Amino acid sequence: MLYELHEFKNAAMLPAHLWSEANGLFINMLSLEGTPWGRLYSASTEVIERTTRLYIKPEFGFSEIILKTGGRTQKCKVEEEIVVNRPFCNLVHFKRTCDGHVFGTNDPNILIVAPLSGHFSTLLRDTVRAFLPDHNVWITDWKDARLISLNEGPFTLDHYTDLLLDFLSIFHGNIHVLAVCQPVVPAIMATSYLAMIDSPQQPKSLILMGGPIDARINPGVVNKFALDHSVGWFERNIVDKIPAYYPGAGRSVCPGFIMLNGFMALHIDRHQEASFSLFQHLVQGDMEPVETHRLFYDEYRSVMDVPAEYYIQSVTRVFQTFDLPLGRMTFRCHPINPEFIQKTALLTVEGERDDISCPGQTYAAHSLCSNLANSKKEFLVQEGVGHYGIFNGRRWREVIKPKIATFIRKFD
Repeated sequence: MLYELHEFKNAAMLPAHLWSEANGLFINMLSLEGTPWGRLYSASTEVIERTTRLYIKPEFGFSEIILKTGGRTQKCKVEEEIVVNRPFCNLVHFKRTCDGHVFGTNDPNILIVAPLSGHFSTLLRDTVRAFLPDHNVWITDWKDARLISLNEGPFTLDHYTDLLLDFLSIFHGNIHVLAVCQPVVPAIMATSYLAMIDSPQQPKSLILMGGPIDARINPGVVNKFALDHSVGWFERNIVDKIPAYYPGAGRSVCPGFIMLNGFMALHIDRHQEASFSLFQHLVQGDMEPVETHRLFYDEYRSVMDVPAEYYIQSVTRVFQTFDLPLGRMTFRCHPINPEFIQKTALLTVEGERDDISCPGQTYAAHSLCSNLANSKKEFLVQEGVGHYGIFNGRRWREVIKPKIATFIRKFD
């Protein structure tokens, strides 16, 4: 019933949304935006419109980048191309062309593994943008589970690892893998499996950012919540089936709107303050922070449904039974042992203020990769940033990304 109640709420809010849009047109027609009364009315209208809006999947929106090479500046076009199309995920490449020619073919290849945790892969837009000038960038572009037919079967942690192995196979080892948040576990699983069979497809480096390699360390609110609730509780209260009028009808999922509510509940006071600040800036006509708010929340409030099998397995095996750090993780009945990793360099990145994957949980990968030479291990704990700050924002662009780029070139 969760899905039906959510859809009913959306339908009930539609008149308010249409009313707010109509009022926005009214303000524009009368050219009242510049008057104090017009700004007040317009601000009220926008807050209501954004509260009642149905947010759809955003676009990455890259059309060109500015490159500085050889002392000169030039513009390059950026095109998104689907390299591999799978039922649950596409492998997308950001192709760069300058003057009709493919640019930077000798740049390091980097595969960004985006989280499958409710948000679309565009949440990593800033991550991709930072790498585009000096890397060949690929990303896992996850599909909304409510649009995936039940005929495609389930999607589990094993299927996730299968998918990464499938994508890695096209690079023949000439690739650096960067996993952000939740996918650090399947990323190290895939790398461990390739090392175990001594595959030539082992990536050159593995960069793990803010993810729960060992969720027992420095547990935060998310970790404690998972431990305080049984698997049955999650199945009864979080999981629901897709209604009949969607392509994925009948599929069990963790609905995106539930995951969004969970994300926002972690810092509800900040989101309330941000909404009030939006209203104030609109009234004052201060549009720079308004645009920043719009860009962030257009992305943040756009969510997708996650296959229930994968969600439940992540909760149980990562946050409750701690299979990876305790040596109990398996892939297709094969034991997963990061001790086999000897050829792939390892970098872990954590945020000092991260309260989703708390400091120490990602660094735990270093002890698991016990046979990897110390010369191939590096770590970074970025001061003053939380979870989103390690892959988005000023500190990401100015401090973290340059350090990752140096690490990649060291092992390229």
